[in-house]
Amino acid sequence: MKISLARRVAAEFLGTAFLVAAVIGSGIMGERLAGGNVALALLANTIATGAALVALILAFGGISGAHFNPVVTVADAMEKDIPWREAPCYLAGQLLGGVAGAVVAHLMFTLPPISMSRHARSGPTQIFSEFIATFGLLCVIWGCSRLRSNAVAFAVGAYITAAYWFTASTSFANPAVTIARCLSDTFAGIRPVDVPWFVVAQFAGGIAATLVFRWLVPNLDVRAGNILLPHPPDKNP
Repeated sequence: MKISLARRVAAEFLGTAFLVAAVIGSGIMGERLAGGNVALALLANTIATGAALVALILAFGGISGAHFNPVVTVADAMEKDIPWREAPCYLAGQLLGGVAGAVVAHLMFTLPPISMSRHARSGPTQIFSEFIATFGLLCVIWGCSRLRSNAVAFAVGAYITAAYWFTASTSFANPAVTIARCLSDTFAGIRPVDVPWFVVAQFAGGIAATLVFRWLVPNLDVRAGNILLPHPPDKNP
């Protein structure tokens, strides 16, 4: 069965919205219940995000491929899974979904729909951390999708869970999520002024990982049928 571009973009919108709602919502809940213990709040945020990722990839992967991330979409287009002309549609769905997820999270916790973040996340170590976090994410995606495709959802969720703790930036690794989080002056937020360098580092890390895997698996561009989970694209949307 072929799935139209509109339905695939809708799946990207919904998946990204739920992902951002999980990130921001669990951050709010964790901070409220942790009694000032930042480590405990981060742990709650981490577990909820990793679990949500697994569930969302399994739920929407068969429809759109479950990118939920502009870096993943660009990498997928680089490796000839989706046409470049479809990539902007995916990116629009992800970005709008991220904003919607932030608004939904705020409304669930009786907060203003949008509140620009004042949480500073700047400096060379933070930017380098985002490069490493996204490089690792794409390595996990490429390696598992080509060699252990049934494990991709669990591998991605596990990697992000770990990367929350081994990177100084707590592993945003996703431009759509990063932009959405600047709209939330909560535990998971990031100042708007810090967003551009995070996004640059994320794309640099994702593209670098894709190029590395072209060398590690020389026929990757031929074998790249589905970056995350099998999905039947509509060749003539």
